[in-house]
Amino acid sequence: MSEALAPSADPDRRDFIFIATGAAAVGAVAAVAWPLIDQMEPAADVLAAGSPITVDISKLEPGQQVVVLWRSNPMFVVRRTPAMLAQLTNPRLLDMLRDPQSDSQQQPPYARNWARSINPEFLVLVAVCTHLGCVPGFQPTPGAVNPTWPGGWLCPCHGSKYDLAGRVFKSVPAPLNLPVPPYSFASPTQIVIGRNPPGETFSVAQIQTM
Repeated sequence: MSEALAPSADPDRRDFIFIATGAAAVGAVAAVAWPLIDQMEPAADVLAAGSPITVDISKLEPGQQVVVLWRSNPMFVVRRTPAMLAQLTNPRLLDMLRDPQSDSQQQPPYARNWARSINPEFLVLVAVCTHLGCVPGFQPTPGAVNPTWPGGWLCPCHGSKYDLAGRVFKSVPAPLNLPVPPYSFASPTQIVIGRNPPGETFSVAQIQTM
């Protein structure tokens, strides 16, 4: 996977979390407005080693996305609205998707469901397009990309598209859904990326690559 670096307003506090309320494709990386969230994170060498990171989702508003770094790669965390969740089981949408039932191993067993998540309201994804490794841009508004667009992510490199569960559309270059990393909830307002729920042993090494 390609690496992505995030700027820090205060290096001593190691703030690596940014909030993305929308995105427009520019070059190989989506251009987004990222106001800083006050959030402490481990040092870069700890992230690269793969240690779990804790994400505070208490300030995440419905319909918004945060981008965090884990193992030096960006991760999407999205708080989905009831309208977004209702769209995920729409038969019309499912017919547009390459792998609507998440049959490919792009997620842990505990996230192989209609929402691709532990708690349907919150989605966690590896933010790397499964085509050539670009960072897809968040386009949550229906109709923003084309008249039939249900909301999701658009890759700026070659136009691959994913829905609001990270499932890839048909007839795009990307072959697979966006991966879901191992994660769990430490509390209702804290997600731990890199740590499975008790009794689970999923690893990113198990994710299908082709």
